[in-house]
Amino acid sequence: MAALPPNPVPVAYQGGTPAVPVWLNKGDNAWQMISATLVGLQSVPGLVILYGSIVKKKWAVNSAFMALYAFAAVVLCWVIWGYKMSFGHKLLPFWGKAGPALGQKYLVNQALLPATTQFYDDGRVETAMVTPFYPMASMVWFQCVFAGITLVILAGSVLGRMSFKAWMAFVPLWLTFCYTVGAFSLWGGGFLFHWGVMDYSGGYVIHLSSGIAGFTAAYWVGPRSKKDRERFPPNNVLLMLAGAGLLWMGWAGFNGGDPYSANVDSSMAVLNTNICGATSLLVWTWLDVIFFKKPSVIGAVQGMITGLVSITPGAGLVQGWAAIVFGILSGSVPWFTMMIVHKRWSLLQHIDDTLGVFHTHAIAGLLGGVLTGLFAEPQLCAMFLPVVNSKGGVYGGSGGIQILKQLAGGAFIIGWNLVVTSIICVAINLIVPLRMTEEQLIIGDDAVHGEEAYALWGDGEKYDSTRHGQYSDDTSHNKASIGATQVV
Repeated sequence: MAALPPNPVPVAYQGGTPAVPVWLNKGDNAWQMISATLVGLQSVPGLVILYGSIVKKKWAVNSAFMALYAFAAVVLCWVIWGYKMSFGHKLLPFWGKAGPALGQKYLVNQALLPATTQFYDDGRVETAMVTPFYPMASMVWFQCVFAGITLVILAGSVLGRMSFKAWMAFVPLWLTFCYTVGAFSLWGGGFLFHWGVMDYSGGYVIHLSSGIAGFTAAYWVGPRSKKDRERFPPNNVLLMLAGAGLLWMGWAGFNGGDPYSANVDSSMAVLNTNICGATSLLVWTWLDVIFFKKPSVIGAVQGMITGLVSITPGAGLVQGWAAIVFGILSGSVPWFTMMIVHKRWSLLQHIDDTLGVFHTHAIAGLLGGVLTGLFAEPQLCAMFLPVVNSKGGVYGGSGGIQILKQLAGGAFIIGWNLVVTSIICVAINLIVPLRMTEEQLIIGDDAVHGEEAYALWGDGEKYDSTRHGQYSDDTSHNKASIGATQVV
C-alpha cells in the first residue's frame, strides 16, 4: 500500500497538533485576545489621553506619565508573581500562592483556574472548575490588563502632587497586597467567590477597590497646592473626549470578555454595558441643566463613567430594562454625592481626590454591586455563576439574601483597601516622600520631568523673572473646586 502524501496544510493550522490542540476553540480565543486588547486600549492610550487633557496644563505630562508607568509596571509584576496570587492555587481564603506565569509549558496548556471548583456541603461537585477553551497565555494577559487599569484609575485621585518616585514604589506594593486579594477572593476561587458574591467584571475588584484606595492615598499624600485647588481647568476638552471615547468603546471587552467565551452571556453583557452608559450620561447631563443651567461636557463624561462602572458587576446578569434602571441611578446617585454632598461634608472637602474617583468609581461600583444583588436574573445567573440557583432580590425566594452578600462583599473590599493602602503609604513615606516639593508643586511638569505638554508659555512654566515677573497662575480666584469634576 502506497504511503499517504504529507499534509499540505502548515502545522500552525492543523487540528490536533500542539499549535491547534483539540481543546482549543478559535472563536473563544480570538474574542478573549480582542477583549484584552480593548481593555488595554482603555488604559493606553485611553486614560493616558484623558488624564493628560482633563488636568491643568502644568500637570499634563505628569498625569499622563503616571498612567503609562503604572500600566507598564503592572505587566511585569503580574507575570512574575501577581497572576498566580490572583488566580492560582489557594494559599489563604483570600489569597493565591505567588509564582511566575512565564514558562512555555504553563502558558500553552489549556487555561484553568484551579481554586474555582464549587462543592456542595456534602462534598459533591456543584460546579466544575473554570476551564476556558483557550491557552493560559490568553487568560494571563486578559487578567493583566484588568490589573493595569485598576492602578491607572487609582492614579486619578492623586494627580497634581504625588511624587513620581513614591508612585513607582506604590504601584507594585498595592498590586501585591491589595489588588490580588480582591481578585482572588471574588474571581479566583476565594471565599467570596464560593459564597456567591456577584461581581461579573470588576465593580468591586476594580472600581470599588481603586476608588477607596485612591481616596485613602489622597489623604496620606495631602492636597494639591492652594492655587491648583482653586483653579484646575482642563487643558484640552476635545482631547479629553477622545480619551473618554476609547474608554467607553473599550468597555465592550471589559465586560464582554468575562464569561471567558464568545457566548450568549457575552452578548448580553456588551449590550447592557452600552445601555447603562448612555442612560447615565443623559441623566447626569439633565441634572446639570436642571440645577446648574448649563450642560457640562465634563459632567457628561463623568456620567458616562459612572454608568459603565455601575453596570460592570451585573453586566451579564441583568436584563436590558434593569440596565436602564442602573443607568438612571448611576447618573443621579454619584452626581448627588459629588455635586451636593461633597460641597457640604468637610471630610470630603479636606481630602483632595483630584478627579473625584471616590464618586465615579467607589460610589458607582458599590451602587452597581447592590443593584446586581437586586436585579440579577436567574437564567442569566445560571450561565455564569458557580453557585446554582443564584438570583436577585426582585425574583423572590433566596434572592433577598443576595443583597446582604453584596453588601458584605463590598464591606470586605472597602475595609481591606482602607487599612492596607494606609500601611503602604506610611511605609513608602519612611523611605521617600509621598509628596512633591513645594517648587515642583508650583512649576509642575517642567520641574518634575523637564518636559512640557505644549511649546507655549502658560501655567506653571519657569521663565526669566525679568521678562515675565511671575508664574502665569499667580492670580486670585474666589471659587473653590475639587478639580475638573466640579467644572460645571
